[in-house]
Amino acid sequence: MPRPNTKNDLLRQSQANFEQLFALIDSIPAGLQTAEFEYNERDKTLRDILIHLYEWQKLLLHFVQTNLHKTTDFVPFLPAPYNFKTYPKMNREIWQKHQNTPLKKAKTMLQKSHLDCIEMIQNLPENELFLKKHYVWCGTTSLGSYCVSATSSHYDWANKLIKKRLKAL
Repeated sequence: MPRPNTKNDLLRQSQANFEQLFALIDSIPAGLQTAEFEYNERDKTLRDILIHLYEWQKLLLHFVQTNLHKTTDFVPFLPAPYNFKTYPKMNREIWQKHQNTPLKKAKTMLQKSHLDCIEMIQNLPENELFLKKHYVWCGTTSLGSYCVSATSSHYDWANKLIKKRLKAL
């Protein structure tokens, strides 16, 4: 599927990929939903994948909600001390932080953050969402690009990772 470049495409693809993700998870027998992935270094379980999605959506929500009405002192997408070269360390810390989070709670957390992201996207102006450099705090890209990365594209990544795991069984 091509990367969304309109608000409607983003909303539609995000919802479709989210539903596909949960349909895939629901198709896995309960006993296997908590089993470890043998081939992945960071995301070793379904819980780890869902938490990763959740935490990145929290980053998106904070980034947009904090910066949208500011005129100066913008916050970056990634919290200090991280940047897009060092974010793998942040991902490992996210993984560590949630080792005691149950799968059921991870599902609930992601469902809530998904709804929050969808609502936020719905409230963003269509004509500004995919306009590069429109928001100074987005640098040279568009706010829509951040939204795609934290929703539809990330769900697609999760679906592929889980399918790979199921194929290996």
